[in-house]
Amino acid sequence: MADWTRVCALDEIEQEDVIRFDHDGRTFAVYRDLAGAAYCTDGLCTHEQVHLADGLVMDDEIECPKHNGRFNYKTGAPLRSPVCVALATYPARVTDGWVEVLV
Repeated sequence: MADWTRVCALDEIEQEDVIRFDHDGRTFAVYRDLAGAAYCTDGLCTHEQVHLADGLVMDDEIECPKHNGRFNYKTGAPLRSPVCVALATYPARVTDGWVEVLV
């Protein structure tokens, strides 16, 4: 059964940025958009298994640092080749200034 897990304080993630979050033997990428909402995806690119926390966030997209493929981090949808397999996404929320994810 999944539980809400505290990741960090919201202000530890810059607006329109991403951080790495490792939990229970898995790795995730946690994002903050310009409105201050939090999002969570699998941490590794579906193309070459490079961590997305090293990538570039632009609007609602994360660009993989290896081959510049892009995903919509809110939906997981692949947006630019070479990526063609969607990222898994997980519920995320901000509670009392803390980012929490349901993993």
